[in-house]
Amino acid sequence: MESNNFIFDIIDEDLAKNPDLKIHTRFPPEPNGYLHIGHCKALVIDFSTALRYNGLCNLRMDDTNPAKEDTEFVDAIKEDIHWLGFDWDDRFFYGSDYFEETYRLAEQLILNGDAYVCELTASEFSAYRGDLQKPAVSPYRDRPIDESLDLFRRMRAGEFPEGKYTLRAKIDLASGNFNMRDPVLYRIRYIDHHRQGTKWCIFPMYDFAHPIQDALEGITHSLCSLEYEDHRPL
Repeated sequence: MESNNFIFDIIDEDLAKNPDLKIHTRFPPEPNGYLHIGHCKALVIDFSTALRYNGLCNLRMDDTNPAKEDTEFVDAIKEDIHWLGFDWDDRFFYGSDYFEETYRLAEQLILNGDAYVCELTASEFSAYRGDLQKPAVSPYRDRPIDESLDLFRRMRAGEFPEGKYTLRAKIDLASGNFNMRDPVLYRIRYIDHHRQGTKWCIFPMYDFAHPIQDALEGITHSLCSLEYEDHRPL
């Protein structure tokens, strides 16, 4: 008798509502090292779930943090996935493929009044973070839209040093989930990217870029392990 699990239960419920739904998952490792046992667990779930439902699974290198990324790790990850018996066909992507679209969407958030440029230093950010009884604070939360948009564009142009500004989402400074307390969406980094070179000096944070990438690729089920549970609301 075949056993089920909560992932299959959720997908079965979704298919009951929409029988024509093509199940589409993804495995998105960061190419900053070799695969470990946690990666293997994740990729087996991602690829085998797609196979179970005659669906698709993308391989996407999460290269939004260029500090330790290298093509050596990209090649090793591909080799190990094949060794484990899985393949992504023609669906191999990089997170950096979406940098332009991700930036455009960040500008739209600013224009909608849902993001702002903040200039708290790292120490100030921690000091103003608050606790479960006290909300976080940012004196730049009500910065005018036009000013934030101008600063963000100048951040991209390389006019400011690292740490001078960040782009933050305007969500809820009193949330019990600290990931929702106006999280950083973009930071300034002057570093060579393994594919983009020096084209970009601002990089999106994982929690902002990742769901955008999923949406652009048409992912139906974004399977994440428990360390991401508190990040899911964002």
